[in-house]
Amino acid sequence: MNKISRQFIDIFIRYLILIIIALPNFWIFYLIFTPLTLYPVYFLLSLFFDTSLMQNIILINNLPIELIPACIAGAAYYLLLILNLSVPKIKIKKRIKMILFSFISLLILNILRIFLLSLVFLSGNSFFNIAHKLFWYLGSTLFVVGVWFLEVKIFKIKEIPVYSDFKFLYKKSILKK
Repeated sequence: MNKISRQFIDIFIRYLILIIIALPNFWIFYLIFTPLTLYPVYFLLSLFFDTSLMQNIILINNLPIELIPACIAGAAYYLLLILNLSVPKIKIKKRIKMILFSFISLLILNILRIFLLSLVFLSGNSFFNIAHKLFWYLGSTLFVVGVWFLEVKIFKIKEIPVYSDFKFLYKKSILKK
């Protein structure tokens, strides 16, 4: 098999994976990352408060802190996966390291975000609602962008997600001729 054929197959497989994961509504991210987020947040809060856990709700002094799917940030993990899989010319071992790095980084940031917001909520601070919305809308975007830029630097990524694949496909297409 020649190099160009391998590149076409590589592009096909990477984007097929993205489509397959997206079709069932990111359930795989919630299946994996709900317990990986919930239990560390519960543990951190239990260091400071008398806590109990019922499914995805952490109870502290009869105040519920419910971790809903938006808290788990399945779409953010998917966006990182898109960025990681839409970059061409990366060997599988390096790509796996990149994906693990991005997922673990986002997981740690998300756990800290939920923990800090929980502390603000429990303190009865009137700024909780605005802090929650800022973290939700702005913070999650900055987390993903920050993790991606750090990943680009650490792993020395030279190609541009999606664009580099389209550029290759265009060069090899009949549209170019």
